[in-house]
Amino acid sequence: MKKSLHCILLLCSILFIMPSTIAQIATKTVTGVVMDQKGETLIGASVAIKGTSIGTITDVDGKFTLPVNGKAAIIVVSFVGFDTKEVTAAQSSKIVLIENSNELKEVVVQVGYGTVKKKDATGSVSQIGAKDFNKGQNVTPESLISGRISGVNVTGGGAPGAKADIRIRGGSSLNASNDPLIILDGLPLSNTVPSGSTSILSTIDPNDIESFTVLKDASAAAIYGSRAANGVIVITTKKGTKGRIKVNFSSQVGVNTVANTVDVLSADQYRALVNEKGSAAQKALLGTANTNWQDQIFSTALTVNNNISVSGALFDKVPVRLSVGNVDNPGILKNTSFERTTTSIAINPVLFDNHLKIDISGNLSFGKNRFQDENDVIGSAIGFDPTQSVYQAGSRYGGYFEWLEPNGNLPLLPARNPVARLNQDERRSTSTRKWGNVRLDYKLHFFEDLRVVAEAGIDRFDSKGYTQVSNQSATGFQPTAFSAGNWTNVGNYSNYTDALQNKNLNTYFNYTKKIAGLNLDATAGYNYQLFQKVKYESGETRQPNPNEDVTTDPDINLQSFFGRLNLGYESRYLLTLNYRRDGTSRFSKENRWGNFAGAAFAWNIAEEAFLKDNETVSGLKLRVGYGTTGQQDISASYDYLRRVTLGSINTQYIFGNTVYATARPEGYNENIKWEELSEMNVGLDYGFFNDRITGSINYFDKKSSDLLADVLVPDGANLRNQGFNNIGSLSTKGLEFSIESDIVKNDNLRWNVTFNTTYINQKITDLGATVPGFTGYAVGDIKGGQGNKIQINSVGSSPNSFFVFEQLYDADKRPIQGAYVDRNQDGKIDDADRYKFHKAAPDYTFGLFSTVNYKKFDFTMNWRASMGNYIFDNVSSDKGYLAAGLRRDTDLSNISSDYLNTGFNAEDNGTQRYLSNYFVKDAAFIKLDNVTVGYTFDKSLLKVATLRFTLGVQNVLTLTKYNGLDPERFSGIDGNVYPRARTFLFGVNANF
Repeated sequence: MKKSLHCILLLCSILFIMPSTIAQIATKTVTGVVMDQKGETLIGASVAIKGTSIGTITDVDGKFTLPVNGKAAIIVVSFVGFDTKEVTAAQSSKIVLIENSNELKEVVVQVGYGTVKKKDATGSVSQIGAKDFNKGQNVTPESLISGRISGVNVTGGGAPGAKADIRIRGGSSLNASNDPLIILDGLPLSNTVPSGSTSILSTIDPNDIESFTVLKDASAAAIYGSRAANGVIVITTKKGTKGRIKVNFSSQVGVNTVANTVDVLSADQYRALVNEKGSAAQKALLGTANTNWQDQIFSTALTVNNNISVSGALFDKVPVRLSVGNVDNPGILKNTSFERTTTSIAINPVLFDNHLKIDISGNLSFGKNRFQDENDVIGSAIGFDPTQSVYQAGSRYGGYFEWLEPNGNLPLLPARNPVARLNQDERRSTSTRKWGNVRLDYKLHFFEDLRVVAEAGIDRFDSKGYTQVSNQSATGFQPTAFSAGNWTNVGNYSNYTDALQNKNLNTYFNYTKKIAGLNLDATAGYNYQLFQKVKYESGETRQPNPNEDVTTDPDINLQSFFGRLNLGYESRYLLTLNYRRDGTSRFSKENRWGNFAGAAFAWNIAEEAFLKDNETVSGLKLRVGYGTTGQQDISASYDYLRRVTLGSINTQYIFGNTVYATARPEGYNENIKWEELSEMNVGLDYGFFNDRITGSINYFDKKSSDLLADVLVPDGANLRNQGFNNIGSLSTKGLEFSIESDIVKNDNLRWNVTFNTTYINQKITDLGATVPGFTGYAVGDIKGGQGNKIQINSVGSSPNSFFVFEQLYDADKRPIQGAYVDRNQDGKIDDADRYKFHKAAPDYTFGLFSTVNYKKFDFTMNWRASMGNYIFDNVSSDKGYLAAGLRRDTDLSNISSDYLNTGFNAEDNGTQRYLSNYFVKDAAFIKLDNVTVGYTFDKSLLKVATLRFTLGVQNVLTLTKYNGLDPERFSGIDGNVYPRARTFLFGVNANF
């Protein structure tokens, strides 16, 4: 029996061991690595032998090991967001996957208190992710999307850390805010910034941003109600992921150079002009120097931008990401700078068997800014006498040349030495911003179709700063004249502190259910937001009776109830309904609450049977939407209240030896109410050849009614002569088109091009009750003359249309001094002859972004263009005539070289020359914003990291007819503008 048992065991061993031995003889082991086109390894990619169940996934280094039957075996490799690839075992040592445009388009987008797959979105929603951001020197987040999204116009400034003006579909208001609502990781931000800071986004490191989602039409944005009239931008920051610890380090150095300066007369030209046209006294004032004052105030500057981030999972369960960044950005205008240090953290655990999701986001930012009185400094450099030296021996003003009267006194009217102003005027600020948001998303255990979401966030923004003027500066406080014999200069000093706080609370329920082919998604909730602001100003402490002041703005409270219903049938027919009831403390009880709703329907035509498997048309979706949103964001906090305020130091009465403060009633408008926007949108999303070509077309028609505007009030109608009123309506119509295509796509080469264009036509349709002869509300302050305004808001015209006299020209097409068209033919030239002539906003905007990846090389460039926009050349209108340089016998000023084109000598008929349509110029442009070339080392240089090196140029090229400094000016008025730098870049990025 025992012997028989041994025989049975031996037989079993042979039966089990033999196949294994044979397999070892018949198979071999292959190893390889899976990576993307940039050389970065892909963790968790699926690797399998075709036709078998044998497979594995790549490890933390992107490597895999598989047993195969010979070199001819086919290995199938797949990864989310990339094309599946088949290779033979002999080719498997290094497998490069190519991004799949089709899968990437299936990303989940933010739609307000929730998410939806892009293919199921019913509104006009655009999303752009980190890999598609603009390259180059992006100091603030706005520049990441400039020119990239149809209907979204981003106009940045030249100063370091400068605010960029963002307009979605042209904005919707005249005087209320036209800024979009920005939501950062679920926290709606205030559009207000404290003194000494540049913008609400300047404290955020662009390296920390994962994506921008833009809700453009009212049907998509209506769920945000009162703050969504100008569209919504949802910013999502990067989060941690499960798996091994990843470390990313990026460093960029930029050399900022002066790309252009204002064209004025050279020293030799100016000297010849004075000798020809000037008086004997003026000729005697000429110096012997040849000073280019713009060269004196501008210089090359070096920007350094560093960021390091660590992401992974604590205890292999809690995704965490920690990031630290610093940017030091000196401006090309000397003694201006922007510095930011940020620390951000994101913790995103999932607990209780995926029933509780927790998202914690936080950011701490420290800012340092140095400013100048840019308008006056640059204006002085444009107009200062180029024959004078920067310095003057024996000058009591720090050794700098300044114009003086014969008795040594400082005259009031001449410009001050711009170099002295830069060096003797110190304006610094520091800021600290702390924001955080906590989101709890709980799926009920006993009812898993229902989720409860609670979200709380706070944004605290503090700043402090000072302005100190040297006691050797000509702009310092000088109590007595020099000729009095007891002259002193005490300089100037003032300081301030500013504190803003924004608290937010969201709570809502979300119910989802799939019934046969019907998908139901319902959301209902409540939102609370509180805005607070306190400011202290010391006044000029070195002057008598400084106007010290503490300002505590009234709290602004917004409360809302909202709901949304999404219905989808077999992903073919999609319906979205949303509603929001908003209350604001800015309006009286009778007008406090506004009701805003939206509805959108989409037909996913590509899901129909007749297109389901079409090889040409891979995507086709028709969208129709209509919605209403509101606007209440005005500077007046409680304009509806009857108020009595105490007068300032300038409005006191003295009786005997006692000073009494005055109490005065303030103007008010108890009927002020919501501005409302209604918008219709029709859109078509398309895809061809398995989404090798994708894009969208949108037509929109929106109307703003009960416009909130700060306008003049008829005499006697109120206690004030100007204030906020609901005065009329504004119509905006437009068309958007975008297309993206992988023109070439293979293992070694990929060329992707995206293009978008937008057409906008905006008209004022009503301005409410007006008096006879009313032409509109004048806006657009300009330099030259006294209180001149160059633009107007009037019925039937675009907002901010130029309001000018029509210039007459001679046979040589040269403008005739003081000659204008008598448009009303009454025999005289007066304000009744002014007319509306072009506008600042463009009719068409364009964006083109091209990316080429060839093996380990990559090349990107992005272009922008604008047509139909005009600009008022306020430099030439203010400084382009002879009298601007030879106004007095006691000092000289340089003039714009436009004088050589016009020969204008002096002001005419009061201030009419300042308002000539000659100075309204075509500002259409084509700009090459950025060119970047990069090369990636896939751990061949360093075994522990992939490295990518980049070289680039920013603000490369501008093609335009406009001869001024820059045709791109948000206000449409080109004055003393801080120029945009041309930047040469070098960068390195390392992934460990």
